[in-house]
Amino acid sequence: MNEDSLGPADWYGPDAATFGDRVAAAREHAGMTQQQLARRLGVKLSTLRSWEDDLSEPRANRLSMMAGILNVSIMWLLTGEGDGLEGPDDVAEVPPELGRILASMREMRGELKLASDRLARLEKQLRLALKEGGR
Repeated sequence: MNEDSLGPADWYGPDAATFGDRVAAAREHAGMTQQQLARRLGVKLSTLRSWEDDLSEPRANRLSMMAGILNVSIMWLLTGEGDGLEGPDDVAEVPPELGRILASMREMRGELKLASDRLARLEKQLRLALKEGGR
């Protein structure tokens, strides 16, 4: 198996899947719709969708509830390691070119997350500065 292929052991690992990917996979494995899981967690459907789309992450209490409902460990949801789902056994090897594209996409997703976090901090600084300036 080459470095661009995904074996069952790392199908949901940190280099192959995101937090949102693992939430969606565990939800689907549990036979639940997004609406059903959102209702059980006591959150809006849009909130659950933002978690599955990797636009935001739940707080610890919701993460713990989600792990229990989906019968996976919190660590598996966060990192892909620990008690969770196994990857499919019949995964075909990913051609090198597609592997490079996937790697670039994962890298870009990480860069976007960092930029989003930085933007959120800047927005908070701006709100504080405007609030202090309005006194």
